[in-house]
Amino acid sequence: MSPPTMEDVARAAGVSRALVSLVMRQAPNVSDERRARVIAAAEELGYRPNAVARSLASRRTHTIGVLLNDLHNPFFADSADGIIEEASSAGYQVLMATGTHVNQSHTAAIESFLNARVDGIILVGPRFTPEQISDMASHVPVLTLGSSSDGHGVDSVKNDEYRGACLAVEHLAGLGHTRITHVSGGRGAGADSRRQGYARAMADLGLADHVDVVVGDFTEESGAEAADELLKRAELPTAVFSANDIQAAGLMGRLAEAGIGVPEMVSVVGYDDTTFAGLYQLSLTTIHQPVAEMGRQSVRSLLDRMVGGRTEPRKLVIEPSLVVRRSTAPPR
Repeated sequence: MSPPTMEDVARAAGVSRALVSLVMRQAPNVSDERRARVIAAAEELGYRPNAVARSLASRRTHTIGVLLNDLHNPFFADSADGIIEEASSAGYQVLMATGTHVNQSHTAAIESFLNARVDGIILVGPRFTPEQISDMASHVPVLTLGSSSDGHGVDSVKNDEYRGACLAVEHLAGLGHTRITHVSGGRGAGADSRRQGYARAMADLGLADHVDVVVGDFTEESGAEAADELLKRAELPTAVFSANDIQAAGLMGRLAEAGIGVPEMVSVVGYDDTTFAGLYQLSLTTIHQPVAEMGRQSVRSLLDRMVGGRTEPRKLVIEPSLVVRRSTAPPR
């Protein structure tokens, strides 16, 4: 037995095929009585509209393209959880691509999204310039997650990294640390704000002479390399503020290999409060940002532009908080 068609629904409901099409496209100019009649007939027959036909009729594909910078970092996986959950509840599918540290892979992913006619794009931790993001936004609504963009007409959802860095330094200074080193996130999204927040907090606490930045990036390898650099010095800092959790894990692992106890000899603070930060073996003091909720907020904001017709850019900034675990203690 062949599946029911739109014509079958029209006959069962006693309406025209065109009216059934309007109901399936969720057009507003249909009376409640007729809409209910069509839906009841469709449910009785077990009719399911063809997704391709529906997208052609509405000129929408009901898909969102999501570009994740690096799946090795749990931040991106956690944000994807929120994005997928919210998109699914709104009836949207997610086309996901992962980038690398090579910008060409990011550009290729965007081209594939545009070729697939996605209704909108979410860039998680993007490495694009504002000009490149503005160019994307001229083709399709774009939102950046994890950073703000000066691109014209681009929405963003981010954590207040500047304030989060201040919280990290204030916590360490409150324990009595003065020689606090920051391992930066390099060119990663939000890294500049975290570095600036660190420097500002150090100055405000009278520790400007102790500002010490080791250049890194948002990877475990850069944390290990930063530890190697610190171990070469005549004197270790008593505390380190890492640009993110995975970098902090790499730093702590290398310090452990060298016999340097955390927090007995060096206290460590991370950033993001990713899933593994709370594991007993790591127990990392870190700055919390609600990553999954930020993913959900991103989808809501993008849908408000795509479907709701909003044109003004929306910049959502989420307040961070400090989570204290066992990786920090007063200096010896």
